Amino acid sequence: MKKPEFLYLLLGASFVSYRFAKRFVKDKLKSDFRYDIILNYSNDDPAMEQFDFYPEDNDKRFFNLNENEVVDILCRKNKVPVWIDISVCKVDRKFTTFNLLCAGRYSDNPDEYYYKKNGSGPFGIKSPNFPPGHNKDEKFKLKNSNQLKF
Repeated sequence: MKKPEFLYLLLGASFVSYRFAKRFVKDKLKSDFRYDIILNYSNDDPAMEQFDFYPEDNDKRFFNLNENEVVDILCRKNKVPVWIDISVCKVDRKFTTFNLLCAGRYSDNPDEYYYKKNGSGPFGIKSPNFPPGHNKDEKFKLKNSNQLKF
């Protein structure tokens, strides 16, 4: 996957995740986006030879990135993680920030992308993390949610 195509998918997934999160949160989400990334979030078998692996990425995390920085980190040799779970995690006065949890397997084969049937390539749209004891019929504030801690 070339970087412009990946950027297009990232921005599309971000907008869908943003719209999805509005159904759950009270916060006024901003339309300017930032991203936090956890790499190699999956437990992968490096014997699967059709994928590229980057064991040096274990426990690597990045914060407050713009979309171009995300593309530069995740698009390697025209390969991207086979799944990237995207969800709104926080909002401040300027930005809505998304968590990107990434598989450790990289591929350039669209058939390997977990969410290709959705038209989102490797991106899976997830809800914000709900606070403990959350009533599904009530919206919640992100700052009170049980956010994933990096």
